[in-house]
Amino acid sequence: MTEVLTFVKKVGLSIKKHPYLWILGFFLIWVAFLDQHSILDSISEYRQSLALEREKRAYLEKIRKDSKMLNELKTNDDNLVKFAREHYYMKAKDEDVYIVKEE
Repeated sequence: MTEVLTFVKKVGLSIKKHPYLWILGFFLIWVAFLDQHSILDSISEYRQSLALEREKRAYLEKIRKDSKMLNELKTNDDNLVKFAREHYYMKAKDEDVYIVKEE
């Protein structure tokens, strides 16, 4: 605390000489940190809304791809057989299925 006082004395910022400067400094600190609508809160809310927008776009893109795949599976039996073989390892009666996993 004494370091701050010595700094203020060195700079010559006394309250009697510069009251408006002190009031302005207090106001800026109040607006930036202490107010209920502070600048820091606004920045964090803005970042959160950007993250939500990115997540929304990603989900909408996934919905679009899944809808397209579902439409292809409903309309074409060859695609349905291919999907069943790839994802559920289904096979015909006269064939063997070997699963090779890449690591």
